[in-house]
Amino acid sequence: MMEAVLYVSHGSRVEETKEEAVSYIHQVHQEVATPLFEICFLELAEPTMAQGIKRLVEKGATDITIVPVLLLSAGHYYHDIPDEIQAGVALYPNIRFKYGKPLGIQKRITRVLVDRIQEVASLQEDLHLVLVGRGSRNPETKASIEQIASWLGEGIGGASVDVCYLAACSPTFEEGIRRAVLSNKRTVVIPYLWFTGKLIQTMNKRVESLQQEGVPITMTHYLGDHPIMIKALADRVHEALVSEEWDQQMRVT
Repeated sequence: MMEAVLYVSHGSRVEETKEEAVSYIHQVHQEVATPLFEICFLELAEPTMAQGIKRLVEKGATDITIVPVLLLSAGHYYHDIPDEIQAGVALYPNIRFKYGKPLGIQKRITRVLVDRIQEVASLQEDLHLVLVGRGSRNPETKASIEQIASWLGEGIGGASVDVCYLAACSPTFEEGIRRAVLSNKRTVVIPYLWFTGKLIQTMNKRVESLQQEGVPITMTHYLGDHPIMIKALADRVHEALVSEEWDQQMRVT
């Protein structure tokens, strides 16, 4: 038996995003005993998931554990990745596939957010905090971000944390920013995003334009390769390696 892990990241047209994801996953895999692994992308970058599976099979893998490098459960987790796994099952019927879980909401990740805030501001200040999620049509996403905001508030002494989204949910990022400006407090924008990319660039541009207007606002670094993020994904890999074999009847819905 030859076990292998296939890490499936989101993908981006921004080369730096791919480089960050690859560097991060290499750090994660140092915590994993399985020597054979590949990194692939769902969209906008290569190798694709199909190419990643093919590479592992060619290297002699008999068991492939698919690990989604995703923060939350949404369309990619429920539909896109399972579709690719099923295609792999059809193409390689002798390969055993397993499917892991995204990070999901974990209280320890709020520690990352607190650290990011402390990099740009003092928690002793009277801050207006704005947690920004990517957004999704899946109702789980909004509930998850709101829970994270609640934990974050608890983690910094009961502070109020506003929530907004970059797509598919409301309030929008622009609405969140407008409310922050009206608060007359120093605003800290906290992106709940893993790596850099077009969304981070857009947010930075908006924050910089407000700074030029004299608005007291700043934005934290994204989650990135914080040690807690490395440990969190490594834990998901270990869970997936001992999970049940993929079966069409077990498909997430």
